[in-house]
Amino acid sequence: MTNYLDFEKPLAEIEGKATELRSLARTNEGMDVEDEAKALDKKAAELLKSLYSDLTPWRKTQVARHPQRPHCKDYIDALFTEWTPLAGDRNFADDQAVMGGLARLNDKPVMVIGHEKGNDTKSRIERNFGMARPEGYRKAIRLMEMADRFGLPVVTLVDTPGAYPGKGAEERGQSEAIARSTEACLSIKVPLISVIVGEGGSGGAVAFATANRVAMLEHSVYSVISPEGCASILWKDAEKMREAAEALRLTAQDLHELGVCDRIIPEPVGGAHRGPETAIAAVGKALETMLKDLSGQEGTALRDNRRKKYLGLGAKGLAA
Repeated sequence: MTNYLDFEKPLAEIEGKATELRSLARTNEGMDVEDEAKALDKKAAELLKSLYSDLTPWRKTQVARHPQRPHCKDYIDALFTEWTPLAGDRNFADDQAVMGGLARLNDKPVMVIGHEKGNDTKSRIERNFGMARPEGYRKAIRLMEMADRFGLPVVTLVDTPGAYPGKGAEERGQSEAIARSTEACLSIKVPLISVIVGEGGSGGAVAFATANRVAMLEHSVYSVISPEGCASILWKDAEKMREAAEALRLTAQDLHELGVCDRIIPEPVGGAHRGPETAIAAVGKALETMLKDLSGQEGTALRDNRRKKYLGLGAKGLAA
């Protein structure tokens, strides 16, 4: 069953009518409604294309958060072979919001790390809706350092509203863990590639995405704070999230222009949730291309270029 977003209500009505017609025909032998249903299908396809041809930043945020959008586990299952999960930070616990382990991408060994939101009520609670605790970031650090020792490229799949802001997480050093994870990204001497597959929220995303190459799915978002949080701070009104989304410049297109995002990965019409296999295949192709671009580069150069990339962000604007 498709979950429709607020702006998709007209589409839901048309597709609902087509479904009702076909259901009615199945219960009334001899009734031929296929021509009418096909006409509705065509109208729905045209409306879907129109809706997604010029999404506002707030609508892109809604699409990035869609519950049926492919998540980290879906990408791992479809793109990687010999997946061997590695658990725990060897200090406190294993954070289910962060998946990590060894795998092969096109038969090449890699380390994969990503946020996992879950796909139903039970798994979303277990995964804490993709909001990592300190032990999640410490697990990521452990895996990045392991990849560095064995010369394995690191692939990160980012999809989080942000790091978990709970009392226990703060007591266990949330901000320090995020900073150390970001430091690990800047220290390893192997290729580091990150794909924002849904939400890239605040430092919780930066801790995985300080990479040599950052790609974003077409309707994903990446920002220092959520539109609702930004609106609450600037206007003391979370309902001004639409204005905040515009001001944050959080879309893949904006971030590509700013130099934060290196590559935009196209999504099927209607978003990744309407064609998950197509979206996952596109991510796989992008990963393969980006890894190939970085292959053969010496470790110190990979690290130094990564550092220069982030030190240079915003320099053009300051010079102007």
